[in-house]
Parts: sequence; structure tokens; C-alpha cells
Amino acid sequence: MARGNPAPSPVRRRSAGAAKTAELARVEEIFTRLAAANPEPKSELEYVNTFTLLVAVVLSAQATDAGVNKATRALFAVADTPAKMAALGETGLAERIKTIGLYRTKARNVIALSQALIRDHGGETPAGRDALEALPGVGRKTANVVLNVAFGAPTLAVDTHVFRVANRIPLAQGKTPRAVEDGLLKVIPARFMRHAHHWLILHGRYICRARAPLCARCVIADLCRYKNKTA
Repeated sequence: MARGNPAPSPVRRRSAGAAKTAELARVEEIFTRLAAANPEPKSELEYVNTFTLLVAVVLSAQATDAGVNKATRALFAVADTPAKMAALGETGLAERIKTIGLYRTKARNVIALSQALIRDHGGETPAGRDALEALPGVGRKTANVVLNVAFGAPTLAVDTHVFRVANRIPLAQGKTPRAVEDGLLKVIPARFMRHAHHWLILHGRYICRARAPLCARCVIADLCRYKNKTA
């Protein structure tokens, strides 16, 4: 008679439990320090209301926040509602954002999403994931940013910085942004979820950089298991 796999021994179960507890404590301490260093992190994208936040995030795909801000300061001064944005038309909007990469495609999407907001949502930006992701040019990452920043939802967007930091420290390893997102949501304590998105992005952008991480300036260096730390 074939025997199944033996159940883990009590010693092995206790060892696994202790390792899990230690890991959760490490993650807790990581975010405690990030929070202490920057208690109220903010998005570096400039916006004036929820609609302009949505537009700014759509425009930021494959572009820098600084580059987007340079174009949107003048844009949002004349078009800060879906109706005003739609009135510009695709050509008019493209002319105002032509310094941003993929500006023609983005102009088409922003005009289409503005029209969809007017048609389907009374000109308001919806607070639900499904409704946001149904808008032209809005994927999961953009929806997560809007949900978190505008509506305070306990979620986070995995951009290149978050993906790198989560895999490098590590916090939640994965081969895709969604896998990393799911892993982070499992390990980040609930009390840190409101700002976790920005702490990880800013840490990746300014400290845990791709080519030359500034480990000597890192407040969590002793908690990081990255093998190629810099002096």
C-alpha cells in the first residue's frame, strides 16, 4: 500500500512558524523606518483634482513625472474637467503634450476617457476598480494609483521602482507586476497600506536605484538581503 508524504514534524512546523514570524517582523520594521523618515509621502505628479490626477497618471506611462509635470501645468490651467479636456480635441491636446513620449496615443486615450466620464459617470472620476479600468488608456497600475491617492484605498501600484525594490530587498518576489502586487498586499501591515505605494516608489527612485543603489544612505540597509550592496 502506497504511503503519502509524511506530515511535517512538530519541530519542523515550529521552525517554519518562527521563520514566518521573523519575516513579518522584518517587514514591519522596514515600513516603520520608511514611515519615520517620510511620514506623509506625496505623489510627485502634479494635479489639481481627481480628474487631473487620472490624466497625469495616464500620461506618465513610459515617461518621467518631471516631464509630465512640465507639460500638464499649462494643460491643467485650461482643462481641469472632462468637459474642458474633451473640448480641446485630440489635435489640441496632442499639441499641448507633445513633449511627452507616445503623446499622440495618449492624447487619443485622454480625450476618449474624458468623453467616457461625461457619458457614463456624470463627469466624475469613479471610485471603483472595474469602472476605472474600463476607461480608455487605464490599466491596473493607473487604477491602483487613483484608488490609493484619490480615494485612500489600501492598494498599491507596481511600477519599475516598486518591482525592483520588492524583488531586491526582498519584500515580495515575483516575475510579473501582478505577482509582486499580490505578494506585497499579503505582507505589508494594514496600518502602512495608505502610504506604502509612495514609500516604495520614492525609495526606489532616490535610494534603491537600479544601477547604483545608495546603500550607505539607506535607512533599512541592515534589513535588506541584497547581495550586491554598495559601500
